Amino acid sequence: MTTILVTGGTGTLGRLVVERLRADGHDVRVLSRHTQPYAVDLREGGAALDAAVAGVDTIVHCASSPKGDDERAAANLIRAARGAGVRHLVYISIVGVDRVPLRYYRSKLAVEKLIEQSGLDWTVLRATQFHDLLVMVFQGLSKLPVLFLPAGVRDQPVEVAEVADRLAGLAAGAPAGRVEDMGGPQVRTIESLARAYLKAAGRRRAVVNVPLWGAAFRGFRSGGHLTPQRATGTGTFEEYLARRYGGEQARAGSGRSKA
Repeated sequence: MTTILVTGGTGTLGRLVVERLRADGHDVRVLSRHTQPYAVDLREGGAALDAAVAGVDTIVHCASSPKGDDERAAANLIRAARGAGVRHLVYISIVGVDRVPLRYYRSKLAVEKLIEQSGLDWTVLRATQFHDLLVMVFQGLSKLPVLFLPAGVRDQPVEVAEVADRLAGLAAGAPAGRVEDMGGPQVRTIESLARAYLKAAGRRRAVVNVPLWGAAFRGFRSGGHLTPQRATGTGTFEEYLARRYGGEQARAGSGRSKA
């Protein structure tokens, strides 16, 4: 039986990874800032982190923060992992971190490089954005009577449960370096995804596409965050919406044509 530590093990992705690994018979430790017995702030590290990784064979690093602390957290985790003799470090990253100059993406890329240079055996999987994230964004944008969207941007959302399955399989296997990216089944315009959300959630909003400038949005408009050649996910956005909101209106849009 393998002992596996999952950082961010109570988050959207991490909790599903934990469930799958435990179902497969692994001894799984859940690390997060507020979950005992491994309540650890990775940004601080220290004795609590050393205790969490002691005796661990594999670490699955799912913890992440849009505040820009990922590099410090990863450096602390790597130091503790080296000291504990961890055999395999698995990291979930994002498709396009090397092509879209967004601050958060740059941080994720920097973590990838730290892991590659860590001296540990490692595996890195990049995935496209989860359905959950899109809904969170659309919920925020639809608080106004008009839903403003970045013009010319597409997305390729993926089902988080499928990413969890892939990540758990990688954690149980041998270190593989940078593995093939994982994307959702459809490349869609942001407008088509937003309209699907509004319909499923029963919200009426005018939708306006707004041209945005800057290097990051150029990267998004050019599709730097997409991986159509690796559309290995199967769950569509409409299928996710049908589960979340129910009703035939969401199911009616679950066809697999690319909008």
